[in-house]
Amino acid sequence: MIHEKTFRNVTEKELTMDDVFARIRGFMNADPRAAYQLMVGTDAQVHAGHTKFVTSVVVHRPGRGAWFCYRQVVLPREIRSLQEKLSLETTFSQEIASYFDESKRAELEDILLPYVYQGAELKLFIDIDAGTDAKRNRTSAFVADLVGRIEAMGLSARVKPEAIAASSVSNRYTKSPYRGKAAAAAT
Repeated sequence: MIHEKTFRNVTEKELTMDDVFARIRGFMNADPRAAYQLMVGTDAQVHAGHTKFVTSVVVHRPGRGAWFCYRQVVLPREIRSLQEKLSLETTFSQEIASYFDESKRAELEDILLPYVYQGAELKLFIDIDAGTDAKRNRTSAFVADLVGRIEAMGLSARVKPEAIAASSVSNRYTKSPYRGKAAAAAT
């Protein structure tokens, strides 16, 4: 198994969780009067001989930009069970979301506090790559369990179509198969 501990995006590599937090704090400090959504979401794609999971952290200023990063976990087997895949996706999201504990959230909220009556706010979500519409999503049977896991952490869960960190951002980076450490460093 390859379980990356660092994050990357289109301009940076080897970001620790503390680096990620500093980037989020800087993004919010640039416009402390705005409303923000901090999202963590994971998607997975089965490739020949392995399953690639990508977890994204996104801070979004609706209508006014976003900053994101991601990291990957590669399991050396093809996961065919939809329930197992969704469970692992949720576990990887929970792992990252747990970094944003009460003290970290308070630090981010302190940036916005002077402007709360002007619309500044922060919402934290774990996005689950599953939908509730049984006709469109085979994943609907698992939604209640996955949402319950997130809510047990005291966090809010979102599912498709609102779950953009999982279904859009992370999804984009799961499409190419893992090609080894040298290839991962080049992306």
